Amino acid sequence: MDTSQQPPAGPRGIDSGTTWGAAPYPVLVADASGDVVEVNAAAAALFPSAVPGAWLRCVVPAWIADAHARTGSPAVETGDAASGSPSSPVHGRVGDRTFEAHPTRTDDGDVMWWLVDDTDRRLAEDALASERKRTAFLAGASSALLTSLNVERCMEVTARLAAEHLADAAVIVAPPRGRKVPLTYCGPDGDVVHRQIQADVEQLPGLSDALRGVPPVPPRRIDPAAVPEWAVPDRFTDPVGSAVVTPLPGHGVPAGALVLLRSGRQPSFTESEEIFAGLFASRAGAAMSAARLYAEQAAITTTLMRELLPPRLHGVHGVEFAGKYLPSGQADRVGGDFYDVHPGTDEGQESLVVLGDVCGKGLDAAVLTGKVRNTVQALLPLAEDHQRLLGLLNGALMNSHHTRFVTLALASVVRSGGSVRLRVTSAGHPAPLIVRADGLVETVETRGTLVGAFWDITSTTAHVELAPGETCLFFTDGITEGRGGPHGNELFGAPRLESALARCAGLPAEAVVEHIQMLAAQWVGHGGHDDMATVAVTAPHHAHLSAVNGRTRGRYTA
Repeated sequence: MDTSQQPPAGPRGIDSGTTWGAAPYPVLVADASGDVVEVNAAAAALFPSAVPGAWLRCVVPAWIADAHARTGSPAVETGDAASGSPSSPVHGRVGDRTFEAHPTRTDDGDVMWWLVDDTDRRLAEDALASERKRTAFLAGASSALLTSLNVERCMEVTARLAAEHLADAAVIVAPPRGRKVPLTYCGPDGDVVHRQIQADVEQLPGLSDALRGVPPVPPRRIDPAAVPEWAVPDRFTDPVGSAVVTPLPGHGVPAGALVLLRSGRQPSFTESEEIFAGLFASRAGAAMSAARLYAEQAAITTTLMRELLPPRLHGVHGVEFAGKYLPSGQADRVGGDFYDVHPGTDEGQESLVVLGDVCGKGLDAAVLTGKVRNTVQALLPLAEDHQRLLGLLNGALMNSHHTRFVTLALASVVRSGGSVRLRVTSAGHPAPLIVRADGLVETVETRGTLVGAFWDITSTTAHVELAPGETCLFFTDGITEGRGGPHGNELFGAPRLESALARCAGLPAEAVVEHIQMLAAQWVGHGGHDDMATVAVTAPHHAHLSAVNGRTRGRYTA
């Protein structure tokens, strides 16, 4: 029945058995002085003491009596009230039920009260409002949890949200590492504390099952007296009145467990609240699992990157070495360009310089880069014979599943008195440049076949000698083929590189590579470009053999 529709008024003295007296709703009539005039059977069942002549305030709840005093007083009668138009309904409880009471003035000036039981409607409205509130909370929690891929941050957000909206305090228990259990506490004050303790998770009932996650377990209410001290935040000073343990399900692997605590002053967790805690925990567990997976992958990537990144070069046996690398993309740290310097065993042994460019860029090129670098390192005992080393490397690449090729420049470097001697071999790579002490730039006469594309390869080796202050610059085609400049599409080009190198005469190796890379990077600007790598080999201006005593062989120092 539509509760907004008012029932018709029955005049005083009409037989109630033929009109409102038989209505299923409780109906009672009271006069202006507050005495009961008539009641129907439903009202008599609801209010057994409500008999004609009884004082209304003694037989009905106060909220009805107070409303009648406001509605039935002649002092407040208006034209609408006197004509029988209803006043506003009032609401209240009768026992464990709720009612909506609608007043209607009769022709005799009395007030007829129709009571409609709206308990079920109000319960449904309250349940709907609660569900809307919970849905809004879960949506907000999901957004907050997904804003970070940091594991510790996700645990903090989870603990704080749980303590603020679900309980008085919350504890996140991460999967144990042996006997050490990582914990994240959040008490009533909202402060989050991370701690790692040695504890037995079996001490808290249901915790070990929640951490295993197999088979899936629902949230579980536990005896508050069974909660160990280490599972209670320091600032949670009240006795634990109720506790719930719920798993934090992850992606195939449990992300941990959530312990919810309420003080004895708060009502215990209901079954509905346990279910809701499980819904929240499923979202929190997914976010924490994603963050933990990201952290693991980031750690693996960092380890692999450390092996793939070009090394930092320094002087070796009286020769200056310097290198610099700029990947093609801002988000990339590695690519297809690489370089290495493999020092000789002593000053009399040649050091091997390797600069290469794998076809392509990005991670796919970096994978082959790692293979080439490892293969060259394994072939170091054959480094005296560049052709043989390149032939073996070519065979290794031709027999692999890779379809990419690589260009290489090799240089065997050794100090000889005040100068530096190099044996330089190119395998499909741009020939290196030499800047003499007077600024003259020369191209090393070496060429060869790229590696990994043909079964038969050839190459020629050039012999170079550097006087003090002179530099041999090795570079990849990302330098000369970088497009940019004033018009945005002009090649940096070999002439511009030679001109820039000429201005580096007499500079140390580190300054040479910094200057060349700076000019190339400025040229391309924010536009796309290939990987850029440079290596400089410089004969120092001042180097001498120093001996720690009069007998042992000395070392070159700059």
